[in-house]
Amino acid sequence: MSTMQCALVVDDLPAVRAGFVELLRENYPGARIFEAGRMADAMQILQSEPVDLLLVDLGLPDASGLELIRTMAEIRPQARSVVVTIFDDDDHLFPALQAGAFGYLLKDRPKIELRAQLRRIQDGEPPLSPSIARRMVQHFTHLRHDQSAPSSNLPQEEHIALTERESEVLQRVGKGYTLPEIAVQLGLSRHTVADYVKQIYRKLNISSRAEAALEAVRRGLVR
Repeated sequence: MSTMQCALVVDDLPAVRAGFVELLRENYPGARIFEAGRMADAMQILQSEPVDLLLVDLGLPDASGLELIRTMAEIRPQARSVVVTIFDDDDHLFPALQAGAFGYLLKDRPKIELRAQLRRIQDGEPPLSPSIARRMVQHFTHLRHDQSAPSSNLPQEEHIALTERESEVLQRVGKGYTLPEIAVQLGLSRHTVADYVKQIYRKLNISSRAEAALEAVRRGLVR
């Protein structure tokens, strides 16, 4: 993601909005930041401002935050949507990811953790609260164990060969390591790792860490 220029924070609680506005200003000085407490107000801002980052609660007074995420994906496909919520269960997490959410943060986490997670967006890495990342890996691990169909029935991506280095990078992405952490572990520059990630995404026709984690599990790289 290029430098974030315009963000929108959507939550019906003014104190919560103010907290995330402050975190965004700390991480992205100079960016224009808008806020809204309702879906209707947020839609007006999306239609009139070049928003490239959306932080949205799932439970809005006049609609589900999922609707806003879907709308964002349609009108600004290059932008990022991040859920900020109190819900850490599968019934909220996976519908949000399917709707197009790039990240998922629990707003009761410490401020220092939220600040660090939001900073990851600049490197193209999804902000995920630790418990959410673990839940995703567990889900994909269970999914792999439940699959009993012959290999010929598996998706085509399963048969796409990766180089040894690409597999090493995918394994670490699946385990939730950041690009700088992977770079240190493999003795590469962060930009080289980023290039590997782009190449892996292109080969496997995926576009998110959630999908990358699933592929890592399917290939036996993450157990």
